[in-house]
Amino acid sequence: MTETQILRDERTDEGHEARRFPVGLTPDEFKLAFRNHAAGVAVITADAGDGPVGLTATSVFSVSAEPPLLVFSISAQSSSAPTILKAEHVVVHLLADEQLDLAQLCATSGIDRFADTSIWTRLITGEPYFPAAHSWIRGRVVDTMSAGKSTIVAVHALQAQVPEVEAAPLVYHNRTWHRLGEASRLEA
Repeated sequence: MTETQILRDERTDEGHEARRFPVGLTPDEFKLAFRNHAAGVAVITADAGDGPVGLTATSVFSVSAEPPLLVFSISAQSSSAPTILKAEHVVVHLLADEQLDLAQLCATSGIDRFADTSIWTRLITGEPYFPAAHSWIRGRVVDTMSAGKSTIVAVHALQAQVPEVEAAPLVYHNRTWHRLGEASRLEA
């Protein structure tokens, strides 16, 4: 792919989306641009009354400390989307490198992610969660916004488990799992 193709300055498509977004990259160009952008890995769980669901996400980030707000996005293609979008509360698990198995479990399509009852339980408030996660945040969904073929979900953090001991975070970069540690630290 040439630099000209990557830096394409015009592309129009037919229909409503083209009127809203008349200039843009192809999906493959957009994915290529983000492939080198590392992101922390999280698992999001919820139960809106039809049984627990979970998904792996790299789109989680904090928005505000006061009030404590975080956001994540969920693809309409995710089998967990209908439940998460109906749920009043979610649990966002921020994973350390030792929880790669949880990330892979919730990233796998077509399986019952909660079949092994030894690795998950429910909080006293009823939400499903994975106790092995390095840290987790339970929150109330306060807003959603449609964004292309995804939905952005805003969550007010209500409760958290944050261990006293630091751990190497699990990171996703260029379609591969990584851990951050002292060897990756840069002195500024």
